Amino acid sequence: MILNHIWGLYTHPKEEWQTIEKRHESLTYSLVHILTIALIPAICSYFATAHIGWTIGAGDAIKLPESSAIMMSIAMYIALVLGVFTLAYLIQWMAKTFDSSPDYTQSLELAAYTATPLLMVGVTALFPVLWFVAMAGLAALTYSVYLLYSGVPIMMNIPEEKGFIYSSSVVTCGLVMLVGLMGVSAIMLGMGFGSEYIS
Repeated sequence: MILNHIWGLYTHPKEEWQTIEKRHESLTYSLVHILTIALIPAICSYFATAHIGWTIGAGDAIKLPESSAIMMSIAMYIALVLGVFTLAYLIQWMAKTFDSSPDYTQSLELAAYTATPLLMVGVTALFPVLWFVAMAGLAALTYSVYLLYSGVPIMMNIPEEKGFIYSSSVVTCGLVMLVGLMGVSAIMLGMGFGSEYIS
């Protein structure tokens, strides 16, 4: 089953990381997991943007035309999947510094399961009120960071002390990557890739 580790990561994460580390599913399994979970924010944000409308403050709900909402959702899906792949590459690249030598599949497993709460919280877009989505996103980010800190020592087979520094390095790189993605999005919107809003 594609999603068989998700419940365990929410209820008993350390034990579930140990199960994941023992099994080491194939690259295809990790790909299917991330490609499936990344659909949640893309589909929910499309529906919210085109059909419900985002509420920011006390004003009217803001919508996008369906064609623009589809394009933005596709771009979001691609960016999320590429972001997880890039995070997996960073995990593998930094491993040498911390006396670990994971293969890309192992690094992708860690990145995919760590990113899962952040992707699953995309369902909150179905209640498109900015403060609510922001608070839910912050809670998901916090839990994703916790999963990373608890999973790195187990998945990379290193002591917890090194795992803490390793995880902190990955979090830093992930935040830099997120800021870079936001910058690219802002530049694209400024160059006219945005759309007209409907109130």
